[in-house]
Amino acid sequence: MITTVKEAEKIMVSLGNASKMPCPTYSTPARLCVTGRKLRKVKGSTCHKCYAMRGNYLYPSVSQGLYKRFIAFHHPRFVEAMSFMINHYSKKSGYFRWFDSGDLSGIDMLEKIAMVCNNTPKIKHWLPTREVKIVKDYLKIYKKFPSNLLVRVSAPMIDGKPLESFKWTSTVHHKKNHIGHDCQARFQENKCMDCRACWDRKVKNVSYHKH
Repeated sequence: MITTVKEAEKIMVSLGNASKMPCPTYSTPARLCVTGRKLRKVKGSTCHKCYAMRGNYLYPSVSQGLYKRFIAFHHPRFVEAMSFMINHYSKKSGYFRWFDSGDLSGIDMLEKIAMVCNNTPKIKHWLPTREVKIVKDYLKIYKKFPSNLLVRVSAPMIDGKPLESFKWTSTVHHKKNHIGHDCQARFQENKCMDCRACWDRKVKNVSYHKH
């Protein structure tokens, strides 16, 4: 049984602390995204100029850390270690975000995330993803996600409509009006501040302005 942060970090490396977010995060390399890798080649897609493929994300120390977090999913005690870390570091905020960089690589990864959510019932989890098939395959088997996990499936194209197959979604707007909730981060130092729309089940679609 894991009882210390040091023990947990030997398995899952560490949690992230994105400046925009009001809570800890967990990220993996954007270059390993399954769908994102294809969309980056498509002009007008939400991944065409991916923020996680430039800037600080390219520093060797950051890049290596992201890759280690990706590999950590394969560790037999990943679920135990992640659960401990989230309960420890998200206790104050009550929130957690998956993938401020990167995305799901397979249903096994999503299964482990769901298990972590079940082990952290007092924390609200948000998981944005473009991996439509993985989400659909998971729901075919398990029917639903843990009650404290909100999975938002992202539209692939800028100014595109929300994907109709899913209850909770996100879009990116640029030349067209926003759909649903308009993310206000761009008006407040690129931070969430008091907003928790992305975790809110009452908010069906969150629209982010292209940046």
